[in-house]
Amino acid sequence: MDDPSGRPAQNDVSDSGSRAAPMPLDGRVALVTGGGSGIGLVISRRLADAGARVIVNDVREAGRDTAREIGGEFLQADLSDMEETRELGRQAVAIGGCVDILVNNAGLQHIAPIDEFPDEEWDRLVRIMLIAPFQLTKAVLPGMKRRGWGRIINMSSIHGLVASPYKSAYISAKHGIIGLTKTTALEAGEYGVTANAICPAYVKTPLVEAQIADQALTRGIPEDDVVEKVMLEPAAVKSLIQPEEVGALAMFLASDEARSITGAAYPIDVGWTAR
Repeated sequence: MDDPSGRPAQNDVSDSGSRAAPMPLDGRVALVTGGGSGIGLVISRRLADAGARVIVNDVREAGRDTAREIGGEFLQADLSDMEETRELGRQAVAIGGCVDILVNNAGLQHIAPIDEFPDEEWDRLVRIMLIAPFQLTKAVLPGMKRRGWGRIINMSSIHGLVASPYKSAYISAKHGIIGLTKTTALEAGEYGVTANAICPAYVKTPLVEAQIADQALTRGIPEDDVVEKVMLEPAAVKSLIQPEEVGALAMFLASDEARSITGAAYPIDVGWTAR
């Protein structure tokens, strides 16, 4: 029989015959977008280690490797395609019966001045980082409400709180997802569903490492100066954030202990916004 929160009862028994201690997310189903590398990979591992059944989404085959590693499922979809995004939501719900934890993590970057920014790139970034999270939230929310438990974790950015030059599409999407997070929190709170955003500064991931050359070209500075003078100049702690730090916060927000935290935007920003 399920407990009142909708979590299946734990019946695991160890080889010695004693009851094994349940893990924090036993019986939960999680969907992590962009789970093939970087922050998404770390979050997928953390949720799986806590007992969740993790469905990994990625546009690349790297997501399949992640799913195999953690004993989860892989659903390939291009989140810039709205029909593929809606189908991803349908398939994830069908696989798990209900998605209890949604992590909207998938993202990308394009660097260009506004007056040179390609329209198609603007559209693609906003689809992946704002419209797709809306579509997936829409797909999983009915099941969360029905079970009386849910966690929606949206990966925003410090650029969801402040701006920088040459990233207008990314910054607009990341500001927008904080608004979506707050609205979801207000609509879903009475059903036991929380929605929160994580706002990291520069994290040591392939996405950030790929920006160094682009930033150097756009700003007309050497690549060696990009980390020191662009990425870390406003920071109090002069180092890139490790993905594991973001994964730890995501794991907490997915837990029962975070049931009263909703509608928040959490900076992990090495002091960017302390000024």
